[in-house]
Amino acid sequence: MTGWIEAATGLDRIEAAARRRLARLVPVTLDRGTALFHPGEAAKGFIVVLAGRIEVFLTGPSGRDILLYSVEAGGSCVQTTLGLLGGEDYTGEAVAATEVRAVLIPRADFLALMDTSPAFRGFVFTAFAERMQGMLHLLERVAFQRVESRLAAALLDRAEAGEVRATHQELATAIGSAREVVSRRLDAFARSGLVATERGSVILRDSTALARLAAVQD
Repeated sequence: MTGWIEAATGLDRIEAAARRRLARLVPVTLDRGTALFHPGEAAKGFIVVLAGRIEVFLTGPSGRDILLYSVEAGGSCVQTTLGLLGGEDYTGEAVAATEVRAVLIPRADFLALMDTSPAFRGFVFTAFAERMQGMLHLLERVAFQRVESRLAAALLDRAEAGEVRATHQELATAIGSAREVVSRRLDAFARSGLVATERGSVILRDSTALARLAAVQD
């Protein structure tokens, strides 16, 4: 069946020969929290995310994590692409942030499709370029944007029905800061009436003010 190919953003117009090659692959479902790769491992294949979200982290010498990027439907993993094309081992770790439905294209098939399928090649490089642009934006935010602004943006981005279900450590990882710093900033937000904090969650009280804060650049 080729149903998953039709559902994969960017692959629906792939050539017939490439489609036949991909049609042999079967989607899998990964539970939330499943680790897809660890630092030092070699890339075994190219993951096409059909539903859900994978998060890729980098751990510094101090043991502090930073969220490099998320991979959702239609996105790609920069580290995997570099590993398959350049032979580099992973330097980060990928974890399923939600239940994920995905297809793994084995290394041999990936390289063959890169050689023979212009549509597949375009899919890979377009997603790669978009992901690299996102990483440049992350670098810009960490280097030039205040912690308060990054935290406000992260809260707005993660909120569902006005609530963010995340620990202070998870928020710190998302914005490239330390848990203690995030805790202090959230306390300040709460005193100002922007949020209310509960164990494992943050309730947004003034999204308009948070949006203004998120837009502030140093």
